[in-house]
Amino acid sequence: MCNTCGCNITPGNEELIRPGGKLATTESGNEAVTVLHSLLHENDHTASHNREHFDAHNVLAINLMSSPGAGKTALLEASIQQLDPKLRIAVIEGDLETENDAERIRKHGVKAIQIATGSACHLDAHMIHDALHNLDLSEYDVVFIENVGNLVCPASFDLGQHQNVALLSVPEGDDKPAKYPVMFRSADLVMISKTDLLPYLDDFKPERTRRYLQDIASTAPIIELSSKNGEGMSDWTAWVAQQVAERKRHLEAHPPTSAHAHHTHDHEHEHEHQHTHSHAHSHHR
Repeated sequence: MCNTCGCNITPGNEELIRPGGKLATTESGNEAVTVLHSLLHENDHTASHNREHFDAHNVLAINLMSSPGAGKTALLEASIQQLDPKLRIAVIEGDLETENDAERIRKHGVKAIQIATGSACHLDAHMIHDALHNLDLSEYDVVFIENVGNLVCPASFDLGQHQNVALLSVPEGDDKPAKYPVMFRSADLVMISKTDLLPYLDDFKPERTRRYLQDIASTAPIIELSSKNGEGMSDWTAWVAQQVAERKRHLEAHPPTSAHAHHTHDHEHEHEHQHTHSHAHSHHR
């Protein structure tokens, strides 16, 4: 949790601590001085709810995390071009301000929902829940969630995703797994991005990154990739296809016990938490 920067409170969960909100008072009736533990609990509850929605529609949710400028949006643009065209894709974009990244995705004919997080340096499950009101999940196979650029906070918040992917770009330096172990330890896949710059930034050694990942006990596979020249893209698209297939097999063997249908225009919440302000904006193809 973000105990020092205060970003536990986001546009998605602030309703919980406002007067009259679920976490506005303690059991004794006093105003809560700290609600960090309760906010995380509520986040995890909503994340589980989100995951039920994804599973009910057989949708794979992939959370992309990295520092700003590591190439998440460029990766998504290249992926749209190279993934199996039968794979139906939607994107949820998280940024403090602007719809720049979402507009880049929409230019490729893919639906993208922008979440403006304001001062929050990460997405949380409540924001994703709001965004799902603008997605008919029955129309998609994969939802990519591009988290806010940050190597610290996003790793602490479950969104309801099935897989975490962490990008480390060559210009950042090869020691980031050692400096930000929580982020890279949480990753199901690590991608060294912008490898086209390796000839010019020869102080970055991929083998050192691999050693740092081993040092923090990461067992995630590693893909070296350039969205610009296409190097390694086939490894990435194969990984995505494999995750889609494995998810379908898992759901066939373990059908969702609660089939929540998430509709764009009407959705009955089955939990106590309600959101009155949506920070996701719907844009159709």
